[in-house]
Amino acid sequence: MAAHKEDSDTDDVLPNEEELQQALCVLAGSDSENCSYSGGYVKRQAVFACNTCTPSGAEPAGVCLACANKCHDGHDIFELYTKRNFRCDCGNSKFGDFQCQLTPVKDEENVNNHYNHNFRGCYCTCDRPYPDTDDQNDDEMIQCVVCEDWFHSRHLGCAMVEPEELQEMVCEACMNKAPFLWTYAAHFAGILCCMSLEAKEKTLSSPCKRTHEEMTASPTKATTKSVECKLKELQARGRERLRQGAVFWPYSWRLGLCTCTSCKRAYVAAGVHFLMDQSDTILAYEKKGLDEPFGQHPLMALTSSMDRVQQLEVIYDLKLNPFLSCLHQTVTVEAVHQFFEELRARKRRRTNAGYQ
Repeated sequence: MAAHKEDSDTDDVLPNEEELQQALCVLAGSDSENCSYSGGYVKRQAVFACNTCTPSGAEPAGVCLACANKCHDGHDIFELYTKRNFRCDCGNSKFGDFQCQLTPVKDEENVNNHYNHNFRGCYCTCDRPYPDTDDQNDDEMIQCVVCEDWFHSRHLGCAMVEPEELQEMVCEACMNKAPFLWTYAAHFAGILCCMSLEAKEKTLSSPCKRTHEEMTASPTKATTKSVECKLKELQARGRERLRQGAVFWPYSWRLGLCTCTSCKRAYVAAGVHFLMDQSDTILAYEKKGLDEPFGQHPLMALTSSMDRVQQLEVIYDLKLNPFLSCLHQTVTVEAVHQFFEELRARKRRRTNAGYQ
């Protein structure tokens, strides 16, 4: 039987309400009650695919969190994590006679939605499902922040990095679609991970650091001084790196991208204009979930009735299963109860093994 710590020692490690919300914030990043269709192409939201309504071979389609919970309750649905600039397809022409219960009137098609093989339940360059019952390798999957596909770490073509801070990843294919990113990678991607915060800010803001007045000046008061191009100055330094494999970046890397007119046009041409938007990041999406009230969220409703030791068990499990904490599989009450039943089973195994 596991030994019990003294209460005073336990209080030092138990999560407070803020820490609990931070661990669960991603679960509230999307609206679980109202169809997101009326919001247009949402900057970032949780997206699901329904294998019952749009099976493999049919036109790909995605539905929002609320529609996954209500319209497709009992269907064979699978999570796609989050997608950017996506509008809910539930009930449109791709679903035949099936009608959305939350927003019945919709356009026949959302022409600006982007679909990939994730909507068929396949991922990575190997085009395999997740979880893959035929894959005996316990391999982590990582999402590219450009194409938003998920990749096995062994298929990234680069060594895995595990810095203290979370990082964004751009796969090799997306790096080649926006080849100017290789220049930034040669200067930022490999060196920022081990820098102090102060050193990072200096590196990212130089050269061509804009003053507060320049960034806030109105168009009518804009200076006539030409804006220097950060990219050209970095290219002039002559630093190169092997243009092979995925690239890992610290979350602050976007601050180092040049925003001159020429570079902005290059971002648009390469289809990566969203890299200039700091609110596009997963970190910003999770922060949105943290900032919004948790109110009636089923997981928060259950944890609010727990004592602090039980809440710690939840935090412990979510930290051991980061992919589970990111996905929205736990948003339904039934799934939440299943989650806690599995948690209790794991706790019994840990207790029987003599762990504290």
